[in-house]
Amino acid sequence: MSCKVMDQDTASIKRREMLEGAKATLPLIIGAIPFGIIFGTLAGPSGLSALGALAMSVFVFAGSAQFIALGLLAAGAAVPVIIATTFVVNLRHILYAANLVPKVGHLPHRWRVMMAFGLTDETFAAVSNRFLLQDDTEHAHWFYLGSGLAMYSNWILCTGIGIALGEIFPDMTGWGLDFAMSVTFIGMVVPYLKHKPMWGAVIVSGAIAMATLGLPHKLGLMVAALCGIATGLSLHLLLKRRLAQEVVHD
Repeated sequence: MSCKVMDQDTASIKRREMLEGAKATLPLIIGAIPFGIIFGTLAGPSGLSALGALAMSVFVFAGSAQFIALGLLAAGAAVPVIIATTFVVNLRHILYAANLVPKVGHLPHRWRVMMAFGLTDETFAAVSNRFLLQDDTEHAHWFYLGSGLAMYSNWILCTGIGIALGEIFPDMTGWGLDFAMSVTFIGMVVPYLKHKPMWGAVIVSGAIAMATLGLPHKLGLMVAALCGIATGLSLHLLLKRRLAQEVVHD
């Protein structure tokens, strides 16, 4: 009887974690809805069939990479060029993964594969507090699963909606819906602006991103990310050393 009760409690915890993960991702999903719809509307004009667009969202599940792939397809770029470009754009996920590895390295391989596939900007932002700032992470991967499934289903659904609307309203790309994604990313960053290292990282990365806007294949994003990380880490170590010196003097 006690084992059965424990199993029920564990199942309840897993369900609660999944629900909390989906809830934490909901504000970011709202911002991503126009992004997914725009992708669907662009598929046809870019030379991608409706089935191809849906398949890309199902198997690729990478918003920025999918948009870039559409642009390259429309320009008649070769497949190796498309693969190489999207690979460079998604290099930022290595930084996300590096943050999560210490917390998920103990999980079975099947879980880590699933989490790698579902690692998006929005999911990383949603699960960062759960994984990195809370000590009890025994069932946190279920939180991740809830977040990832919410984003995944939303992205596929919005792609389908975009494909349908693109046939009805061919000029939807000029409606300015892509602005919602910029607001979403700003909303992802603002809650973390509580300390000088984070402010330094954001300011430097933003400035570098603007300065390197003209680099090919979106390499400026990777340069900006690395510069921001270096700045934040340097400020963190500097403040830590200063605090240690003050303690010694006291």
